[in-house]
Amino acid sequence: MTSKDEADRTARLSASHRVVDGVRIATLHGEIDHEEGDVLRGALLPESEPVLPVVADMSGVTFLDSSGINVLIAIHQRVSDARGRLRIAAPTDGVRRVLALVGIDAVIPCHSTVEDALNA
Repeated sequence: MTSKDEADRTARLSASHRVVDGVRIATLHGEIDHEEGDVLRGALLPESEPVLPVVADMSGVTFLDSSGINVLIAIHQRVSDARGRLRIAAPTDGVRRVLALVGIDAVIPCHSTVEDALNA
């Protein structure tokens, strides 16, 4: 892989998180596919930190495939097992369609804004 290819690959999904009132808010930007599963998993549930309720801010996500859906389901299960909740906030229209198509929006609550997700 050339350094340009590597730079393009690392730029496909960026993620950051912060904790507000005991809830981890993960802000995601870019594409979520099979190559970005570890980035998504790390943003939602960092290995060295306790399991907290999570809001996934997907306002900057431009693409989501089945491997991203699988990560969301796995995180939902882990957070639920710890008596927390995973909520999705502000999905883009394309991401919202994918979530509805596979029925994830019936399992993981989706909200219009991060604030709505935090208050749910």
